[in-house]
Amino acid sequence: MSYIHPSRDEIKQILQDSQTIAVVGLSDDHSKVSYMVSEAMQQKGYKIIPVNPKATSILGETSYASLKDVPVPIDIVNVFRRPEHTPPIAQEAVDVGAKTLWLQLGIANEEAASIATEGGLRMIMDRCIKVEDSILLPNGKGSN
Repeated sequence: MSYIHPSRDEIKQILQDSQTIAVVGLSDDHSKVSYMVSEAMQQKGYKIIPVNPKATSILGETSYASLKDVPVPIDIVNVFRRPEHTPPIAQEAVDVGAKTLWLQLGIANEEAASIATEGGLRMIMDRCIKVEDSILLPNGKGSN
């Protein structure tokens, strides 16, 4: 099965329906893209949960070593890791009952997409969540 990008309407609905974003590979380095994107999403009102085994706290939130350690339900797993590292992340996202697996811009992996979709998750890859949110929900989640 080959991955097909969701429509803009589907992506907009995913963002509107989501509150909690677990960010795998979120760096505590302010100059890294993962930090800047996550900070922007946090400022838009999303709950950011850092998943980074080397950090204790990022963006004022407790950081967890893995998705299975996150104590709350996850709407979106947003991934900032190289493509070859994404299949196990996809499996863990399925195992914890996340709703969507989102691989950031420049990250694509068909195996991860298959694991996620076969596990019942919505799948987005090679798209920036911050860009999509800015385009589709420019005035916030309450806008249409």
